[in-house]
Amino acid sequence: MYLVVIAWMYVVVMMSVAEATSTNGTIVGAIVTFLLYGLGPIALVVYLMGSPFRRKAIKVREAAEFASAQPAAATLDATPAPSVQPDAGSETPADAIAPVRKEL
Repeated sequence: MYLVVIAWMYVVVMMSVAEATSTNGTIVGAIVTFLLYGLGPIALVVYLMGSPFRRKAIKVREAAEFASAQPAAATLDATPAPSVQPDAGSETPADAIAPVRKEL
């Protein structure tokens, strides 16, 4: 990935130099060429290509935090941890809310 970035930056630098040394070119045009053809697209490409690495680093960090929290919770008390989902069944609880009827 970095080889493509380095090669593209070389091309953009050469384009900027050609813009600056051209008889109709200006230094401002060279700077704009460098920013719009070089730094902008390369920053976007590096950010997008690095997202799997960032995602993997986040998962590793969360796994390490989870692993470090497990022994600490086990030493506090010997009772088992409560279930994450208290009611996983498909039945509704009986009489959870009293029915409301119209008066006749």
